[in-house]
Amino acid sequence: MSGNSALIVVDVQNGFISEARELPVRGGAEVVPIINALMPLFPIRVATQDWHPRDHRSFASQHPGTKPFDQGMLGGLPQTFWPDHCVQGTRGAELHPDLDQTRIQAVIRKGYDPMVDSYSGFSDNAGRNPTGLDGYLRARGVTRIYVAGLTLDYCVRWSSLDARRLLPDVRVFVIVDATRPVDSKTGEEALRELGRAQVHLIQSSEVRAGIERASAI
Repeated sequence: MSGNSALIVVDVQNGFISEARELPVRGGAEVVPIINALMPLFPIRVATQDWHPRDHRSFASQHPGTKPFDQGMLGGLPQTFWPDHCVQGTRGAELHPDLDQTRIQAVIRKGYDPMVDSYSGFSDNAGRNPTGLDGYLRARGVTRIYVAGLTLDYCVRWSSLDARRLLPDVRVFVIVDATRPVDSKTGEEALRELGRAQVHLIQSSEVRAGIERASAI
């Protein structure tokens, strides 16, 4: 397979899988076997991991009178306030046990600054805390990035858009059946925005052929 193709596995963590009861994503567990089947196709495999301090200001619990999913502002930016989730050192923050972690070469942690949310695997929402993921991929000569995981409307969306912005010569793909949204409406909005940004929307069944075509060039 092409040595220049990378798979980014976004936030496949216990906190987003239904049984964790933190920030459950409908159908979240269904992406795990799809991602496991895809990983052997890629020479470069990176996971991102939400890694919040217990007092993260994106948590509704930190704002009296605020309920999960209320809208507001945080650090001058529009903010959805979340249930507590993926707190550092807890089971909810761990990568899901069914994910084949032996194939993951690097884990990029994000969301550790309590004053700003961090959806993208490349930087927080304010652009203050870059993770170094773009440099990691650039150093390995990546020309194609495939994104899967949770959630389509937030962290997959922002990671894919940042990949397009920070690595403009790289083709970016979202594997649609290997991701799930928090909400179906915002999931549809994410797909439209990704399409406008020239992110390619594909199914997992198309990945092998795409990588093989890239290898033949």
